[in-house]
Amino acid sequence: MTNERVYKMPFRDVYPLLVRKAERKGRTKAEVDTVVLWLTGYDEAGLAAQIDKAADYETFFAQAPRINPNADKIKGVVCGIRVEDIQEPLTQKIRWLDKLVDELAKGKAMGKVLRE
Repeated sequence: MTNERVYKMPFRDVYPLLVRKAERKGRTKAEVDTVVLWLTGYDEAGLAAQIDKAADYETFFAQAPRINPNADKIKGVVCGIRVEDIQEPLTQKIRWLDKLVDELAKGKAMGKVLRE
């Protein structure tokens, strides 16, 4: 799958998968929302609006109010690739979100997931 295909995926199609991944490991939708809001700067209404209008990943991140300044502290491997080494900014943001949900699903405390 090319990056362009990923960028055009509707966030509303990906979001339930992120929630399901966390819920399978005993975490909640509210915790996934906390992670998404922390990373992107959306509030709950803004997140719901993006989901309702079927914004693709590219639009979802382009319209994000503010990427968290601590996002650069997100380190580790997702799909065999170190997120801190990704050069393409949108791909890195997508992988940051994947990494945060992975950490949440693995049982990390919310404070650690949010780099507090």
